[in-house]
Amino acid sequence: MAGMVIVGAGECGGRAALALRDLGYEGPVTLVGDEPHLPYERPPLSKEAMTGEAPAIKAIASDELFAERSIRHIHSVQAVSIDRAAHQVRLSDGSSLAYDKLLLATGSVPRKLPMPGLGARCVYLRTFNDALAIRAHLSAGNRVTIIGGGFIGLELAASARKLGAAVTVLEAQPRILMRGVPAEIAEIIHKAHEAEGVTILTGQGIASIADNGAEVRITLADGQEIVADVAVIGIGAVPVTALAAEAGLAIDNGIAVDGTLRTEDPDIFAAGDCCSFPLAVYGGRRVRLEAWRNAQEQGALAAKNMLGADEAHAAVPWFWSDQYGLTLQIAGLSDEGRSTVRRDLDAGAFILFHLAEDGRLVAASGIGPGNAVARDIRLAEMLIAKRAAPAPEALGSQTVKLKSLLAA
Repeated sequence: MAGMVIVGAGECGGRAALALRDLGYEGPVTLVGDEPHLPYERPPLSKEAMTGEAPAIKAIASDELFAERSIRHIHSVQAVSIDRAAHQVRLSDGSSLAYDKLLLATGSVPRKLPMPGLGARCVYLRTFNDALAIRAHLSAGNRVTIIGGGFIGLELAASARKLGAAVTVLEAQPRILMRGVPAEIAEIIHKAHEAEGVTILTGQGIASIADNGAEVRITLADGQEIVADVAVIGIGAVPVTALAAEAGLAIDNGIAVDGTLRTEDPDIFAAGDCCSFPLAVYGGRRVRLEAWRNAQEQGALAAKNMLGADEAHAAVPWFWSDQYGLTLQIAGLSDEGRSTVRRDLDAGAFILFHLAEDGRLVAASGIGPGNAVARDIRLAEMLIAKRAAPAPEALGSQTVKLKSLLAA
């Protein structure tokens, strides 16, 4: 019996391997990863792994658990090719694995900055080892420049300030968090960073970068020069699709799968950051999600469907970010909205409800201290899943409980 092979030992692949056992599968399960570590959670890399006393990996399983559940974890190797006809995956160490069903959970890698002049002090954050390398520069008096004002760059900026480094964030777009975060909420995060001493320069193109090994000199399009001890580049992520593409599988902003996470090859599935899939709640719109919860959910769903469940992905996208005691949470895809209703909560927290033209609730974006928005965002997520179209005045009213709208 060839069994189940999972390529990619991150959050998604690790969860899928464990789920296969939870679902009662007794055949061989092999998990292949190119990092030396056990599968681990990536969100802490820009936060606790930077600021904690002793940076530690937040592993999702131990060697003992894998052994106990008869999951074979092959680490520090890459899958180099798939022979679909023979149902085999060839690895970089020369060995091959036979499979009955194959899951590609290859994730994504940081988008590279296409400029000359980058050297060893121009770095990206994706792995635990990357986090350790960046952390070495985050001490009081050191100058850190972050290229890109997205989630990872801003979380890293908050961590660097906590450790006393001088931080500059460069964003080419007119504002930070352009992708998927409403301007009202982005402005609050911008102000929080400035209050903590971060310099944020938006609408700034980079003319040149020179890394001489001792420091990085960044010249902006307007002639300003910024000197840093380290430049962290966070300008997005690219799905890892080469293995699938070379095997002749369709690529469409990621490995293209159907609602059940199956590729056009009935024995090959893909899940997590590496795949694009149709979301029924948005009329089958094809999306690719780089999110911790999506990796968990799809890992579990892929395991079910590898065992024949044929169940479609129905979860509403959900993202979160913590910075300086503020928590941002977004349920749904805010770009689907055509109008917005604001609901104010306690402690300065608020939620923006995004409505489609037909009045349907399609997303909710909230920000506030700690867990101030968590419960209402969860209820909004359930309303989105139900395709509800609550009255805008009810959504905006502090006296109308969202739970009552769910029951309606």
